[in-house]
Amino acid sequence: MEEPHFAVAYNDLGNIGIEQGRTADAISCYRRALEIAPEFPETYNNLGNACQMQDSVDEAIACYRKAIELRPGYPEAYRNLGSAYLRAGRGPEASRVFETALVLNPELAEVLPLIVREMQHSCAWAGLDRFSEKVIDLVENGSGAVSPFIFLSLDTTPAQRLRCARQWADEHLPSAGARPQARQEGGPITIGYLSADFQEHATAHLISELFSLHDRTRFRVFAYSYGRDDGGANRRRIVSSVDRFIDLEAASFADAAASIRADAVDILVDLKGYTACARPQILALRPAPIQVSYLGYPGTMGTDFVDFILADPFVLPARQQPNFAERIVHLPDCYQVNDATRPISTRIPAREECGLSEAGFVFCCFNAACKITPLVFDRWMRLLAATEGTVLWLLESNPQATVNLRREAEARGIRDDRLIFAPELPNPDHLARFALADLFLDTLPYNAHTLASDALWGGCPVLTCSGETFPSRVAGSLLRAVGLPELVTTSLAEYEALALSLARDPDRLRRLRAKLHTNRLSFPLFDSRRFARNLEQAYLAMWVLRDNLPRTVV
Repeated sequence: MEEPHFAVAYNDLGNIGIEQGRTADAISCYRRALEIAPEFPETYNNLGNACQMQDSVDEAIACYRKAIELRPGYPEAYRNLGSAYLRAGRGPEASRVFETALVLNPELAEVLPLIVREMQHSCAWAGLDRFSEKVIDLVENGSGAVSPFIFLSLDTTPAQRLRCARQWADEHLPSAGARPQARQEGGPITIGYLSADFQEHATAHLISELFSLHDRTRFRVFAYSYGRDDGGANRRRIVSSVDRFIDLEAASFADAAASIRADAVDILVDLKGYTACARPQILALRPAPIQVSYLGYPGTMGTDFVDFILADPFVLPARQQPNFAERIVHLPDCYQVNDATRPISTRIPAREECGLSEAGFVFCCFNAACKITPLVFDRWMRLLAATEGTVLWLLESNPQATVNLRREAEARGIRDDRLIFAPELPNPDHLARFALADLFLDTLPYNAHTLASDALWGGCPVLTCSGETFPSRVAGSLLRAVGLPELVTTSLAEYEALALSLARDPDRLRRLRAKLHTNRLSFPLFDSRRFARNLEQAYLAMWVLRDNLPRTVV
């Protein structure tokens, strides 16, 4: 029989595996530790974290509960349990355990951003401003405890977002590795796309067509995937569209970086940033001479291991360069790639099938509930109050958000039955139902991104309000690229007035829909081939600059 102290050794080996990105190996070590010492709360907590990394949320919850059973005053386990509840869509339970974690340890700063995220997801707005200010204070005080992705959803400045990203990178990522020497000989440039989302995911919906459109006389296209294989059509399409598809799901950070380096990738394009399930540790090991942030994360990484960020002059004006650690590279039309082959179901449901009346005006917003803010919701409710028979059609993100939004509507004098909630649907059916909406109302400070493209591709005009930050300007960029700049406003007062005007002027709205129908197939936004050529020119420009990048090379 193994000695009890071996359990500590196996636990420590598991921790090393997590640090190296070898999650499956870490899980095996934690399980072995628990076989030796079944009442080891730290190991249950660590095993729960590893299970979360593999999207095994139910198992993670069971592990955290066991850790708390063994050590009732374990604040970190309560924090992690709340995080797992949040991922499982169990907002009220997440709130309760977050509160317990803070009671047990009021200095546990990492809980505050998670509380804000849960409140956003549930549209539980009482106290949200107070907790948001506390999160901003954490960044101002240099704590390194705030996820840059969560911070993007707050009403903060570009300079604050850079500060947050730098602090997070300094706290959670290794020092950047040495840059590989860029090759000098001719031949096609090898582009590597790095992501966890080569599956049924918004990123894949946007980018899938691009891989087949790259000019193979000038570029080789590799896809490096560290996400799960869902066996879906998007995954199969991407695998068949690239020159090589490399599955790194089980690879450590070092092995993933070594694989990319061994393939002599010239330009590595990261599609994840700091979003869920991202592995920026691979980028930190510097596997490619040129590394680029694109599409999935609308903000700076705040590091010196990403050289460029792809944007456009509207979504990220040149004046924002001081707030980005990366060099901004502008694409000429719109930074967002689109797939002009995405199918739209030929069956458009009747309005009554979706709970909508046949005659009433339908305002629509299918953004996730976490993007809906009280300020924007106030404007929406005023629009409903000012327009008889109108409804607001929302996406049913989670049951608690639905309950809370109905309650918030009633508190503003609007009957809760004027909020209609739509279920998630397969993408072709999701796109088809936009035909039933009259006007898509965007959110601020985090716009619709893929969903704005969805609405426009589905033929529904989008009304947006653009701010000063990258995520608040995406829908404006899309509208300009589809020839509808008149739907881009710059204040909530202007946004509300234009929405009201359009709701009261069916002829004007009809002309806008007709314009969108014409422009959809003739303007740059959905011209995938044009986008591919523009993107390739950007890659060639980066390649020309390769010798002018910082010279730490190996």
